[in-house]
Parts: sequence; C-alpha cells; structure tokens
Amino acid sequence: MKLLKYNINMNKIACLVTVGIISASTLFAQNNKVNLSLQECIKMAVERNVNVKSAQIEKEKTQSIIDETYSALYPKISVGGSFTDNLKMAVMLLPGEIFQQPGTFIPVTMGTKYSASAAASFNMILYNQTALTALKLSKKVLEVNNFAVEKVQEELAFEVSKLYFMTLTTAQQKNILEENIAKTQQLKNIIKVLVDNGMALQVDYDRVNVNIENLLTQLSNVEAGLEQQLNMLKYILNIPLAKEIILTDKPELTLLENTPTMKTDFSDHIDIRLLEAQKEINLFSKKITNSGYFPTLLLTGQYAVQGMQNEFSHYFKASPMDKWFTSANVGLSLSIPIFDGFEKRSKAHQAQLDYLKTQELLLDKKESFNVDYRVALNNYNNSKNNLERQKRNIELATKVYDETTLKYREGMASMSNLLQDEMSLSAAQANYLSALYSLKEAELKIMSLNGDITKMVKK
Repeated sequence: MKLLKYNINMNKIACLVTVGIISASTLFAQNNKVNLSLQECIKMAVERNVNVKSAQIEKEKTQSIIDETYSALYPKISVGGSFTDNLKMAVMLLPGEIFQQPGTFIPVTMGTKYSASAAASFNMILYNQTALTALKLSKKVLEVNNFAVEKVQEELAFEVSKLYFMTLTTAQQKNILEENIAKTQQLKNIIKVLVDNGMALQVDYDRVNVNIENLLTQLSNVEAGLEQQLNMLKYILNIPLAKEIILTDKPELTLLENTPTMKTDFSDHIDIRLLEAQKEINLFSKKITNSGYFPTLLLTGQYAVQGMQNEFSHYFKASPMDKWFTSANVGLSLSIPIFDGFEKRSKAHQAQLDYLKTQELLLDKKESFNVDYRVALNNYNNSKNNLERQKRNIELATKVYDETTLKYREGMASMSNLLQDEMSLSAAQANYLSALYSLKEAELKIMSLNGDITKMVKK
C-alpha cells in the first residue's frame, strides 16, 4: 500500500514538472517572438536607429552653441590676486636737488619687500552687432538641425517601409512555392500510381520529379533571401538576431488614403525647407561679416585692494602697520574698426556667392521633384494596372492548370501540356508579387515627395 501511494505521488510530481516545463517553453517561445506592424517598425526604427540618434545629438550640440552665443552678451566677472616677495628691491636715482645736494644723484629704494593685492573686475557688452547677428544665426542653425532630424527620420521610414513590403512579398512567394510543391507532390503520387498500373509513362514521372526539384531550389533561394531581409530588418530595428520577428500587416496594405493626382508645389518637402533655411543662413553669414563695420561698446569696472609690508608677519597682525589701500573704477570702452585690408568685403562676397549657389540648388531641387513626381505617378498608375491584370491572369492560369490536370488524369492531355500550364501559373504568381511590390514602392515614393511620410513617423 505504501509503495502504491509513493508511486501515485511520484506520478503527480512528474506531471507537475512536465506541465511546468511545457509552460516555461511556451513562455520562452512567446518572449522570443516579436509581432510588428509597419507602423511599429517605423516607430522602433526612429527610436533606436543610430543615424537618428546622431542627428539628435547634433541638434543638442547646436543648442549648446546657442547658449555659448548668449554668453557673449552676459557680464563677465573675474576675481584674482597676487603676492610678491621682492627679494631685491628696485633702486631709483633721484636728483640731489631734492635733498639739498645739487649736482648729485641719491639712490633711493622703491616700494616694500612684500606686496599683496586682490581685484574683482567685470565687463559687459553694451552694443556689438556681430554678437547680436550671431545669436540670430545660431537659432536658424538650430532650425536646420531640427529639419535634419526630421529628414533622417523620413528617409529611415521610407527605407524601413520598402524593406517591410519586400519581406512581406518574399514571405508570400515562399508560401506560394510551398503550395505549388505540395500540389506537384500530389500530382507525383498520382502519376506514380498510374505508372505502376501501366497507365502512364515513366518519363512523365521523371518530368514531375525534375519540376519538384526546380521548385525546391527556388524555395531554398527564396528562404535564404527572406532570412537576409529579416536579419536586415532586425539590424535596423536593433533587435537581437536570435529573436523571431513576425510581420503582421499584409502586402496589400493600402498606404495612400486618396488616389494621387498631379502636384507642382513641394514647398512642404523637408529638402525644400532645408534649402530655404540654408539660404537664410547664407544671408546671416553675410550680415555677420558686414556687422564687423559697426563699433563695439563695452562697460568695464574694477575694484582692488593692495597691501604693502616690509615685514611678512604684519599681514596677520592688527596693527597700524597693517594697511590696505583700495581702488575702484568704472568706464566705457569703444572700439571703431577703420580698415581691415578688405577682409570683411571678401568674406561678404563669399557669403553672397554661397547664397546664390543655394538658390540654384533650390531651383534645381524643385524641378527635380516635378520630374520625380511625374515618374512616381506614372509608375503608380502602371503598377496598379499591372496588378489588376496579374490578378486576372492568376485566376485564368489557375483555371487552365486545374482543367489541364483533370484532362491529364483522364488521359486527354500530355504531361508537357500540364507542366507548361504549371510554369505559366508560377510565372503569373511571380508577376503578381512583382507588380504588388512595385505598387507599394510607387506609393512610398509619392508619399515621400508629397510629405506624407512624415505622418507615418508621427503616428
């Protein structure tokens, strides 16, 4: 009886341990998987990507430069002191007439052996046009850095979206190949039975085997490509390679809310805003150079104390010999530039040339966007039409393949016809996936040009 109870208890423990292991394994498997929608991928990339972080750091650096520029307008206060031990004091020759000894010079020791002093001084800019203009320039540079961060985020969203849809279409291609292999395997089994019963030729069986091997080779290549795309996505999103990511959106996900139409105004595009800001920076650079012709006015002041002793100990005693002398001053300092050898004129001319160069780049960029948008719109319409055609083509190719398969079983079609129809179906499926990806790529390009990529980043 005791042995029976012992066996029952051991069985219970074993069951509990098994359940625990299964639960732990399931939990580990769940924790090792990451489900990602397109929007989640973009958000994660923007938060983790090194290029975005670098742009944000550059933005913070610019903020520090602005603070530095502000500091030029604040008062500058400094405190200092000195102590001197005159090991050998200076001697000065005074005319003897002072001491009623005309025609001679009397050597006189000057100063004291010890001298100590402390002083506090300040100065503040009352007017400096260069500093004021530099402050405006630094604020504009900060705006450019904000645009730079936005540009990096948009470019990253564009590339992540392309990779996301490429991975989705590759995964769908993998599923289609697996389905085709399964169907061909079934056909192979049927032909095997027919060959064994003398109702089909061995060469038909061999042809199906060759076709299966070709499909398996294609599947292997597609799986390798899919693995590379997933690893690249993990790298961009900073996800450990050991983790499995599952893309939850469908390749047919609609990106454009409305059908795109022709557009000629791209003033909201980040590249245009960057160049417009760069033009303003060029103007500020010229103004900074020209502001060097204006005078600079400073407010200055100082308060100092000085103690001179022949005995060092007198510095630490309250005695009539312990005397300190104070001095103070306040004043204005004016600096007026007169001639600098035409240095400022040359720098102003360089800034003007930079402005003209940026203006030309801006005009060229606008024209480039007009051309790119026309091409993207044309690609969109073409890809959309191709996709619709390939959908109908797949339906037709599937229907023909099914009919040929049935006729082959009935002995009314040859294996060559069946394999040819199967190749046509595979080609139609591949063309559909290619058109689908081309449509997504065209949609993303249009979104990039009209500024809708920003909405994906800020969702």
